[in-house]
Amino acid sequence: KFYNLDALKDYKWYWRIEPGVRYTCAITYDPFVEMARREKVYGYTVALWEEPKTCPGLFRAVDDYRVDKGIPAGPMWNAMVDASWKPWPLRKLMAWLRAAHTDGNGDGWNLCHYWSNFEIADLDFFRGERYQELFGHLDRSGGFYDERWGDAPVHSLAVHLLLEPGKLHHFSDIGYDHKPFYQCPGNAPGGQLEEEELEKSIFGEGKYSPETEGTIGCRCECNHHRKKRNNRAICLGRLQEPATAAANRMGFMDRFWGRYPYAIGVA
Repeated sequence: KFYNLDALKDYKWYWRIEPGVRYTCAITYDPFVEMARREKVYGYTVALWEEPKTCPGLFRAVDDYRVDKGIPAGPMWNAMVDASWKPWPLRKLMAWLRAAHTDGNGDGWNLCHYWSNFEIADLDFFRGERYQELFGHLDRSGGFYDERWGDAPVHSLAVHLLLEPGKLHHFSDIGYDHKPFYQCPGNAPGGQLEEEELEKSIFGEGKYSPETEGTIGCRCECNHHRKKRNNRAICLGRLQEPATAAANRMGFMDRFWGRYPYAIGVA
């Protein structure tokens, strides 16, 4: 419960910064000010699939809490769910057996979550009664000890259960590199800060990536040799758009063979 540490008690916002990461674009505004001004609660960059073996019981535990508290399954929650194609009796059997990543109706979690190596969020959300109740329920279930429930899937399921869609923000203009995944939006035409003479003398001209139509970054240094830069992640699409087309979902054979391709966030 980092949000209850004495060192943070006088703070409302936090920005999680991991060792070894690179911010590959200039950040030309104060993210905390903009989050507060726009009444956002949780900000992220990358969304991807969770490793399924680490938390087989987490989704059921969160959904049990949802049902117990009478929280309706709205668009935000449904963005986390893959409706089962199995016949109803088989779905109920799987639910009764508490099959991995399955809720009480036999539907499954799509394993999508926000990569919490980058988070900018309102500490009051985590200190609030609703999140504290949910966390207490998860803690009592024993999954943090019996399995490996990480902060990323817990935070992701919590914000999709307890927040409205407009309270989340994708920082698509921030270049973020935490190997092996990264997003780099590229430099917006006509939207760049002028290079100072001192910069040119130290780094030379052409340090930054070329300006490209349709991009939104400032002074970005994107590695164009790395694969999958700015490919639209399936998980990012699922979490941002609950009505994502079925064609963008994982195929049956991928699930059957346990292939969970990790994807990166999009600028």
